[in-house]
Amino acid sequence: MDKAAEVAIIGAGLAGAEAAWQLARRGVRVVLWEMRPERTTPAHVTGDFAELVCSNSLRSDDLANAAGLLKAEMERLGSLVIAAARATATPAGGALAVDRARFSAAITKRLLALPAVRLRRAEAAALPPGPAIIAAGPLASPALAAAIRELTGRDSLYFFDAAAPIVTLESVDQTRAFWASRYDKGGRDYLNCPLNEEEYLRFHAALLTAETAEIHGFEQKMVFEGCMPIEVMASRGLRTMAFGPLKPVGLTDPRTGRPPWAAVQLRKENLAGDLLNLVGFQTHLRRSEQERVFRMIPGLERAEFARYGVMHRNTYIRGPAVLNSDFSAKARPDLFFAGQITGVEGYIESAASGLMTALSLYRRLCGRPLPPFPPETALGGLAAHITASPSDDYQPMNVTFGLLPPLAGKIRGKREKNRALAARALAALDGFSQKHELTADAADLA
Repeated sequence: MDKAAEVAIIGAGLAGAEAAWQLARRGVRVVLWEMRPERTTPAHVTGDFAELVCSNSLRSDDLANAAGLLKAEMERLGSLVIAAARATATPAGGALAVDRARFSAAITKRLLALPAVRLRRAEAAALPPGPAIIAAGPLASPALAAAIRELTGRDSLYFFDAAAPIVTLESVDQTRAFWASRYDKGGRDYLNCPLNEEEYLRFHAALLTAETAEIHGFEQKMVFEGCMPIEVMASRGLRTMAFGPLKPVGLTDPRTGRPPWAAVQLRKENLAGDLLNLVGFQTHLRRSEQERVFRMIPGLERAEFARYGVMHRNTYIRGPAVLNSDFSAKARPDLFFAGQITGVEGYIESAASGLMTALSLYRRLCGRPLPPFPPETALGGLAAHITASPSDDYQPMNVTFGLLPPLAGKIRGKREKNRALAARALAALDGFSQKHELTADAADLA
């Protein structure tokens, strides 16, 4: 491969956008294929790059959390996705949440301003000649998915993903709901709908009998745990929701002066704050059932739904079986894969995959292959999961500290241990980045 070659990137989602940015700001010409809005998907609404189709949260910003560590590592490598998230952030306590429309618009504008990026609004129905990155996401078009299956010689795996509904702020009864921090962190960024025990039991019973939408193959129950539909969660036990998204930790109901028995929390969807996401309420219910059941929540009796919850099928390849350690295909080393189609799960994980894939491809173009990221880093742990996990039971994965090797010696306390893991990870990344010249000049980030 030659650095003068133009790299084709299929898909302008989080992974494709991040990969295009990393390559273009290093002087590599990129043609970015995006079929939206000419051809849409079951989950997307706009034609902007990096559209967020589920939550608007990029999860914790705390270094004692693996998601916070991954974001910190990506920032040190000049991530466009994290920079755009910082610029369009909305209040969310200890989490990094964004105004989804402004976030996608910012990424689209920054990428299209780069002279090295050429946009092609069309469906890629076949695998392009190399060098190329397939970042088509879990909703790749049928024609492209068939081409991928033909290349790998294996059927794609699949699972079902879900998105939570969004309601308007003005439709929430704020004489019942109250603003307070989520998990007692940050400011009063979440609107809380408290439930007493009787209200919770009625709501739980309604979820168990509510009618779900028809989705082919759902009977196989292949649902990703990180996006568990609220009705599936309810079916797992009477108190499962109360120990999950409805956990009232750190909350005091101002009407009673006591903690509620359970609480549904709503997070701002945009900077204006007039749209609210029901946190943890991914769902497979029919629209009419969403209105009926979710309006049983105190404060949401007259809720207006700006978006209903949806569920869709996601596909991903068996990464360990078909990918090399640099994310290139074993069957075709000039073709790389990035994002959720590799089996990472989550916004930042998808963007991180695009970042690592682009750096690997760039170094290949320069004739200096990049070794794997240090296993002590969140990036390295995620990469090892994608390319080196046991392939027989390969499953989508969010970043966790469990992907990192343990520390030498014992450290008391989970947060202290996680912070020590984060400090070790950032030090390892700094050494790796300096050795392999991965940090771009400040002028390149403008």
